[in-house]
Amino acid sequence: MGTSKDRRWAQDTLRVDGNSFIVYRLRRLEEEGMASLDRLPFSIRILLENALRHWDNAIVTEETLLALARWQPHPGDAQEVPFFPSRVVLQDFTGVPAVVDLAAMRSAMARMGGDPNRVNPLIPADLIIDHSVQVDHFGTPEAFARNVELEFERNRERYTLLRWAQRAFRNFRVVPPGMGIIHQVNLEYLARVVEAREEEGAWTAFPDTLLGTDSHT
Repeated sequence: MGTSKDRRWAQDTLRVDGNSFIVYRLRRLEEEGMASLDRLPFSIRILLENALRHWDNAIVTEETLLALARWQPHPGDAQEVPFFPSRVVLQDFTGVPAVVDLAAMRSAMARMGGDPNRVNPLIPADLIIDHSVQVDHFGTPEAFARNVELEFERNRERYTLLRWAQRAFRNFRVVPPGMGIIHQVNLEYLARVVEAREEEGAWTAFPDTLLGTDSHT
């Protein structure tokens, strides 16, 4: 079996439109006798690829891979497994406090003499404002636009903060009110299905995974 110090044993090259991407083949685990992929649900395969791609013998160990590769549908001994989502989607009720926390961390960094610009989300984070607009006007063609306008007037301080945050933080975007609910925006605009990122001079392709902060995501 390959080692976590050199994971190339699990890598393969995917070529698309003249571009090359590193991918991690779960079949390599099957060849090593660690997994029987045909019996694993797709959701477990996604988690298994995620763990394989991050295998470092520290956070992700061989035992982690085996726990996922030998998953059983019946209850057994519970075991935590690490998960590294490719992005985060937040709605306003949970996202705005997170922005405040990030701003507070930057202030603390500055007070300690550090560079506050080093405080950023590690992975892409999208904040969708979809729980805030009140219905003051209805039954007319201009009702929606007037309701959104009132939302900005009522919560001017909030949107001033979010406008600053979008400019100040890397890996952070804000979807303003009126664009749709969080699930709709995620499926129609944000979801990538396949994520591609440059790591150490090479592009890696992997399944798009998401951590959502509202009850339905």
